[in-house]
Amino acid sequence: MTNRMLLAGLCVAAAAGLAGCADVESALGQEAAAQVTVTPETPTPTPSPTPTSAPKPSTPCGMTDGACANLSERRAWLLQDGEIVYGPVPLLGGGDVGTGYNAGDTATPVGEFKVTNKVKDYWSKAFDAPMPNSVFFYPGIAFHSGSLTKKSHGCIHLSPEASGKFFAELKIGDAVEVVA
Repeated sequence: MTNRMLLAGLCVAAAAGLAGCADVESALGQEAAAQVTVTPETPTPTPSPTPTSAPKPSTPCGMTDGACANLSERRAWLLQDGEIVYGPVPLLGGGDVGTGYNAGDTATPVGEFKVTNKVKDYWSKAFDAPMPNSVFFYPGIAFHSGSLTKKSHGCIHLSPEASGKFFAELKIGDAVEVVA
């Protein structure tokens, strides 16, 4: 390798900011500069970004096992050991406007309850209507299959699929939390 090639290599290194071409020549002399071995710098690997996991889905309820219903957001979930195992699914609660029921307040009760009864093919005598997959958690109030456009008389309407899942998964004594 010639002195010029080594010096050219030093000048390339100089271009990378390692030293000035003239500095190397003047400090070492042309002969000494020709004998300097330049080892290419190994680029420092850029650390790859740490993957961030998606935020853990949550519900507005404080309980960790059972059913959670959010009336204002019209969503419901099933939880087990603090994890969402089903949902969110659409729901429609009760209300006293547009239900056709005039016997007092028909709003869905809010609070913490326990499943008290389950009836697969319940028939409401009070309203002469079917309430499939009924899961009762308050006197006369249940999750069940029903309209997602017409408010109930206090119950929580779910789709047929969701009411089937709630019926299958919830057991008597399981927690139910309903938030406004």
